[in-house]
Amino acid sequence: MENFRDYREFTGSRSDKFYKSTMFQSSRLLLGLNCLDPGQEQHVHVHGDQDKFYYVVEGTGEFTVGAERYAAETGIVVWAPAGVEHGVTNKGSERLVLLVGIAS
Repeated sequence: MENFRDYREFTGSRSDKFYKSTMFQSSRLLLGLNCLDPGQEQHVHVHGDQDKFYYVVEGTGEFTVGAERYAAETGIVVWAPAGVEHGVTNKGSERLVLLVGIAS
């Protein structure tokens, strides 16, 4: 089945930086997973012309979006509009799994 995915098949871990995998990609949207082990972070960065969202699948992350900071746990969606700085840190004791969508 090419249009259905189990997110658990796309999780992983790296010791040197957070783990990323792509679940689906088209010319309009990338949908993937970011997995951050405790202490790992995705540094604050910006996508000049791409909206982005994070959906917290597992764990808790401390998110930065522009001037806002928020500890988001399972079930929370975080929106990062194009041109706004954003990033996330796993300050918890469990893996943080994020479903990430980026407009192309």
